[in-house]
Amino acid sequence: MSKQWGGRFEKPVDKMVEMFTQSVSFDSRLAPYDIAASIAHAEMLGKQKIISRRDAAAIVKGLREILREIDAGKFRWDVSLEDVHTNIEAALVARIGEAGRRLHTARSRNDQVATDVRLWARDQVDCIIEKVRLLQHTLVRIAEQHVSTLLPGFTHLQHAQPVSLAHHLLAYFEMLQRDRQRFTEVRNRLNVLPLGSAALAGTPHPIDRLFVAKKLGFDRISENSMDAVSDRDFLIEICSCSALLMMHLSRFCEELIVWSSPEFGFVEIGDEFTTGSSIMPQKKNPDVAELIRGKTGRVYGSLMALLTVMKGLPLAYNRDMQEDKERAFDVVDTVENCLDVMTGMLANTRFCSDRMHAAAEQGFLEATDVADYLVAKGVAFREAHALVGRIVLFCVKNQKRLTELTLDEYRTFSPCFDDDVFPLLRLESVVNRRNTPGATGMRQVRRALQKAKKALE
Repeated sequence: MSKQWGGRFEKPVDKMVEMFTQSVSFDSRLAPYDIAASIAHAEMLGKQKIISRRDAAAIVKGLREILREIDAGKFRWDVSLEDVHTNIEAALVARIGEAGRRLHTARSRNDQVATDVRLWARDQVDCIIEKVRLLQHTLVRIAEQHVSTLLPGFTHLQHAQPVSLAHHLLAYFEMLQRDRQRFTEVRNRLNVLPLGSAALAGTPHPIDRLFVAKKLGFDRISENSMDAVSDRDFLIEICSCSALLMMHLSRFCEELIVWSSPEFGFVEIGDEFTTGSSIMPQKKNPDVAELIRGKTGRVYGSLMALLTVMKGLPLAYNRDMQEDKERAFDVVDTVENCLDVMTGMLANTRFCSDRMHAAAEQGFLEATDVADYLVAKGVAFREAHALVGRIVLFCVKNQKRLTELTLDEYRTFSPCFDDDVFPLLRLESVVNRRNTPGATGMRQVRRALQKAKKALE
């Protein structure tokens, strides 16, 4: 059984409670951040003459030695010491003696953990932003090769209109661009120093919070000590942004899964990112895409868990908040892994242009352009829409495509048809006539690619 903090208690903590309340089994990953924050705090205490400069120097030296020991995998974590902070402080005291006991002057574990988690979160957000950017680079590189590759665009998973594959891929670029912007905004909001708030009310010691903020790379200091120690909005925001990002990855994976089926045959995912069957030797399963799709629910669950933990907490710190770390750790680990494998999978996916083009020739994808042709001849759009619907019905019954009808057949539906309708029915023409900004016309797609490259610079 472990000892209680201070002299208030007569009995030690029950062994079952010790295991129930410990967090060092998962928060030990905060060690580099805890040591960085403690070094900045010790240097400030020495500068402000709250402790002697000699003690401050001994603390900094001891903490750096402990960090090297942790990095080398030689540090022994003790669950009876509860968390990462107490483990490191105990090791420091054992190493340098009485000076180590002075480190905790003018701070609490409440503002200590809030600082550590923000430092960790800032690094993870930076990592996610960079991984999203690398995925966007891969998308742009593939899109550049497929500006003139045409495939059916879908609504309701039904053939709608032909589009450029590059245009389709750049839709995901735009989603990821919004994701990158959201994470950048979160980074700005989380980069606030809570250290100096102490337990909840601040400290009477003459600390210099701006000095510590500058040392740790924080843009500013917190304005309210009670909010500072009990705020986990930034972790919820990271989970929320991650949920949106995973939703985008999942949508893309859903398309890759469907497109890789024999019925579509639009893509072939590389052997390195597919798996076989234990019984069916012909199978090539898109397991990586399926797992990304599945892990999306895991991220959603962590977001809901954090919201639920925080929803009923009175000010200020409550032990419920220990539950934030495992969920946040799992979210960023999941997101970072998914971004890595998604980028690798896309780089090893072959887009089958011939199959896409053949599919685009089916399903009367030119129908809207035939209606627009009649509108240009003076026919009201609703009338043109109904008329082309009857033409499509005629084609279905006679097993013909719109490109296979003769001019006489067209004129049985309207005298407005002339020979100039036929050039409009070519897929390339249908696509390139959509030449307004943001549309699928190849000229616009090339412009979009240039903008995408600039956004990634």
